[in-house]
Amino acid sequence: MSKFLKGTFILLAAGFVTRVLGFIYRIVLARSIGEEGVGLYMMAYPTFILVVTLVQLGLPVAISKNVAEAEARGNYAEIKKILVVSLAITISLSILITPALILLAPLLSNTLFTDPRTLYPLLAITPAIPIIAVSSVLRGYFQGRQNMQPSAISQILEQIIRITLIAVMTKAFLPYGVEYAAAAAMGASVLGELVSLLYLVTTFKLKKRFKLRKNFLKFIQSGKNTFKNLMEIALPTMGSRMIGSVSWFFEPIVVAHSLALAGVLAGDATKQYGALTGYAMPLLMLPSFVTFSLATSLVPAISEANSRSNYKLIEYRLEQALRFVFLSGGLAVIVLYVLADPLMELMYGSSKGSYLVRLMAPFFIIYYFQGPLQAVLQALNLARAAMINSLIGAVVKTVVIFLLASQASFGITGAALGIIVGFVLVTFLHLATVLKKVSFSFFILDYLKGFLVMAAAGWIGNWVFEHIFLDEWLVIRVFISLFIMTIAYAALLLMIGLIKKDDLKRIPWIGGFFAKN
Repeated sequence: MSKFLKGTFILLAAGFVTRVLGFIYRIVLARSIGEEGVGLYMMAYPTFILVVTLVQLGLPVAISKNVAEAEARGNYAEIKKILVVSLAITISLSILITPALILLAPLLSNTLFTDPRTLYPLLAITPAIPIIAVSSVLRGYFQGRQNMQPSAISQILEQIIRITLIAVMTKAFLPYGVEYAAAAAMGASVLGELVSLLYLVTTFKLKKRFKLRKNFLKFIQSGKNTFKNLMEIALPTMGSRMIGSVSWFFEPIVVAHSLALAGVLAGDATKQYGALTGYAMPLLMLPSFVTFSLATSLVPAISEANSRSNYKLIEYRLEQALRFVFLSGGLAVIVLYVLADPLMELMYGSSKGSYLVRLMAPFFIIYYFQGPLQAVLQALNLARAAMINSLIGAVVKTVVIFLLASQASFGITGAALGIIVGFVLVTFLHLATVLKKVSFSFFILDYLKGFLVMAAAGWIGNWVFEHIFLDEWLVIRVFISLFIMTIAYAALLLMIGLIKKDDLKRIPWIGGFFAKN
């Protein structure tokens, strides 16, 4: 099995575990601090992501790409230089940005978020900034060497620590107010990031091929060309992420002010935004671990192929990725659409926001393509084009949110529609940009067959759920419906040839069984 497939499957397995653990975290969080607490948490979180984007400076992708190319040449001195220069940049930025966030937190909470209680979650998350600055560099290094195991395990460790601490910490601080409980939840995330970093540092020390601290300053001084090469990828990549982060930063602000114009009180606006971003969106984003895994593996794999001018391999990898995203994302979409109400009820003890899941789910099949397409653009030195596409999508999204959410007839549904318009536009812009650089076949008939399979499997799953008379055992009804829907989906894909025996042979652990038969 190639490094690309092996790395992808490792990240897929870890991504699945991480998303499941993340959902457990969300469930515990929602049940511990309620809809209003989740709203405060989610209002502060985009600011943290914006700051992290600034600190990382787009370096993880650049490190992954440049390390992959240097290792293909056997240039380990260059790999060390990449690490040293990257650490110097991220640590310096974290030293500047962390105190700046602490000083600006009161202004942000009182002026922009319209809810002063967001101050406490904002302050609680600041210690994670320097931790993530270092861990992101180490993850980029391991990914560049196409060794996905350290990144995978570190993500799982982070989630386990968060879940272990969340219930205890929120319970301890809830008597003081829901804002303190939200801050405690942020604190649990910081400790999770710390344990993750300790694991990455330990793994690096055990597996490194050079001494990082030896001649550290000399490598910085001689790293001018390395810095330039990193920035060529890092700055446009950061631009794309910055646009997304700035957009997400302004999203709760625009939503809060738009809902105020529609006559919604500040407290109710916080609850509605919590239902959208704290309840509905995490459920819709759950399957994106597949696209994240593919995107992470695609950057070094396509960078290596591009450095050798192997365009046939680039085309093959891209077709592999898009086909896998479509088939896996199709199952996710029908499950989320059919089982929106019972899933929300089981996870959060409330079906609030389930109508938003049903509204947005059909469009998320398009969102799942965005990650791999952006990874290809970054690997092919088209990160600037990806940044421009992201900027267009972010501007359009923000405008649509304001226009629709400010009308009483739309309200929070207008915010959901704005998010849909934004990611659909960016995905199609990415696709158009990739097609200018890479020529690959688009099998329209296969995609049409896939949509028919989705409709058939979704109908079967809905029929099963409606006709199982176990009203008191909702979890069993959901499980049976989910199981039959998955089996029907896979069987129909096999019947019409969208999944072939050769595809099954490549799957780790079970591929050997199909190879023998």
